[in-house]
Amino acid sequence: MARRKKGRQVNGWLILDKQALQTSTQALAAAKRLFDAQKAGHAGTLDPLATGVLPIAFGEATKTVSYAVDGEKAYRFTVRWGAETTTDDSEGKVTETSDFRPSEDEIEASLGNFIGEISQVPPQFSAIKVDGQRAYDLAREGEMPELQAREVNIDDLRLIACKDSDTAVFEAECGKGTYVRAIARDIGRLLGCRGHVVALRRLRVGPFTDEMALAHEDLSEALQEGGQEALEPFLHPVEAALGELTEMALTPADAASLARGQTVLLRGRDAPMFSGSFFATSRGRLVALGEAERGQLRPTRVFNLG
Repeated sequence: MARRKKGRQVNGWLILDKQALQTSTQALAAAKRLFDAQKAGHAGTLDPLATGVLPIAFGEATKTVSYAVDGEKAYRFTVRWGAETTTDDSEGKVTETSDFRPSEDEIEASLGNFIGEISQVPPQFSAIKVDGQRAYDLAREGEMPELQAREVNIDDLRLIACKDSDTAVFEAECGKGTYVRAIARDIGRLLGCRGHVVALRRLRVGPFTDEMALAHEDLSEALQEGGQEALEPFLHPVEAALGELTEMALTPADAASLARGQTVLLRGRDAPMFSGSFFATSRGRLVALGEAERGQLRPTRVFNLG
């Protein structure tokens, strides 16, 4: 006899405002309990010290997580000059110090070195795998793995404020795999003043923004006042992560074929005028993800949204 899954069948995206000193895994588990959801995942890990946008995918939305993770991210972060640490943030031990403090003009002049496609060495305390083990696990055991530089893309990096001579606030827009802690470390090295992150907030993940983010306390209060039904309005549809893809509106018959994993051939005016990834809908309901080529629609993932 098949084992009954615990929890409810919940489908959609919750945009959580993660609190500081909480891991992304802990935030995910707490959200899953609030919604009593059978299945959940998150789109992009945040450091424990970080706050901000942590998209939580419930149920069928977990099939779209990669599209959110691959989207552009935006961050606001505060750097303290004068010390570099093992973790590149305030949790680590100080490894290098400097008495030099850069001027606002010097900071501004340095930022062009970190915009565009750049080579970045990830922090030693990171989720990068080294011989099958996470770098942060090795680092906690006293091993400091030598991580290889990799190409990342930073679309924009700007100085927002210099609160005093010791701290500066920045905002960055960057692609997948970029470490903000490494940006802070490398600016400090370039300027000769050393630096580490003391505050970090994620403002955006793909289509999900800071304005959409909800605190756990607000969700918990809504649950206490109105039960599970009171949480439903906070969910975004499964297809919310698919804004970069082309939508194909299909007939019920063609949608049923895709849902069975079959390739659909479209001709004439119904034939797609593009090749590449798409998501298919029928009568407003999400059916499948797929690839289009020469009028053929091939499903890669199908959805069971009832």
